[in-house]
Amino acid sequence: MTDSNDEKSAVARYAPLIAIAVVAAIGAFTLRDYLSFDTLRDNREALIAFRDSNYLLTALIFVLFYVLIVAFSLPGATIATLTGGFLFGTVLGTAFNVTGATIGAIVIFQAARMGLGERLKSRMDASDGMVRKIKQGIDNNQWSMLFFIRLVPAVPFFVANLLPAFLGVPLYRFAVSTFLGIIPGAVVYTSVGAGLGAVFAAGETPNLEIIFEPHILLPILGLCALSVLPIIIKAVTGKKELLK
Repeated sequence: MTDSNDEKSAVARYAPLIAIAVVAAIGAFTLRDYLSFDTLRDNREALIAFRDSNYLLTALIFVLFYVLIVAFSLPGATIATLTGGFLFGTVLGTAFNVTGATIGAIVIFQAARMGLGERLKSRMDASDGMVRKIKQGIDNNQWSMLFFIRLVPAVPFFVANLLPAFLGVPLYRFAVSTFLGIIPGAVVYTSVGAGLGAVFAAGETPNLEIIFEPHILLPILGLCALSVLPIIIKAVTGKKELLK
């Protein structure tokens, strides 16, 4: 009887993560051609007409759509961000993009933590040597590390969603750092989306590498440096205490 209950418990624990993995795999092959810049360009007039007739409904559908993309790691997150800017402008578009991305990130974070996170955390807490030291170092600097992985453009979004779950980060810290940490990048891409009307009129494609241009990248790297500054200060003061 106990073995049967354990099996049911394991199935329930892993079911959300398995479902996300299956949908992500299917979506990677079936949605790649649909969630694209060409699709947005070809359907822009229909989207604008629907928005003008049903603004609130459009906003709700868009946020839900973004949640699903992030929660199931589907292709098209960048196109969705551009679409948010195109339909709602930089300010409201950023708000809708960040809200949808944060909710979606929380869904996959919870699924990962339910499936593997608690066990990995327990094993790391019970381990000795270097693994335990790394875990303790992350625990002592969670806020800084969470903001750092959100702000660095090179860290894939899904990695930044899964890693904290495996390290036992509390939900509220994950949610707050995700919401605030993705704002700079969201503002950049949403503003690009807000200017898509002129891009479409000129028959061009948007410059999605803009985030790596110096006038954009340097301020973001500055925020990255600020996020790890507490870790540096703590390390320096700790060494001074040891030398006394």
